[in-house]
Amino acid sequence: TRSITEAILRAARAPRVLINGSAQGYYGDRGDEELTEESPPGSDFLARVCVDWELEARRASPASRVVLLRTAIVLDRACGALPRMIQPFKFFAGGPLGSGKQFWSWIHLDDWVALALLPLSDERVHGPVNLGSPHPVTNAEFTAAIGQVLHRPGWFRAPSIALRAGLGEMADALLLSSTRMKPAQALGLGYRFRYPELVPALEAVLRERQASSVRH
Repeated sequence: TRSITEAILRAARAPRVLINGSAQGYYGDRGDEELTEESPPGSDFLARVCVDWELEARRASPASRVVLLRTAIVLDRACGALPRMIQPFKFFAGGPLGSGKQFWSWIHLDDWVALALLPLSDERVHGPVNLGSPHPVTNAEFTAAIGQVLHRPGWFRAPSIALRAGLGEMADALLLSSTRMKPAQALGLGYRFRYPELVPALEAVLRERQASSVRH
């Protein structure tokens, strides 16, 4: 990011917009607090990384309009977290992580792509943009939805202590922290989510996954 920003600042003709990837980790562990783009950052390691990353990108302004994409869990059939989340359910071993009360923000890949491209066509998009569905859910609701779509029970709760033993501090940052993100800028611009609700989004992803398996 620093190299790109410095190139923009040196350029005789800077690009109209710099789109920089960030993450929902910017907000840290915030319980059930609703987090908009105006909310302050968290204080844990991942939050500090995101803050530093965004500060580098912001240096490109005003030469370029800077857009910071704070991405939630992306639902995709092949990549990201979802394929790994599904695996335990196939063996009837899925269930909530820790207390299950932590909020997980999520977004279907189709909505992520549409919102990530929006700054190229709409000059109103600027600054941080929360890329998450308008309906975040708790981890217990998320895992229950996976079980519902896969027709599998979600009885096996993974205790926090076991997750920390296996993953260390990353268990808190990636699995146990609570981020209830609201896509305020996208909604304010009138963006209509293709998949605002979790169960239809999961059903669409799993249909794509099954179709891909048949083709191959």
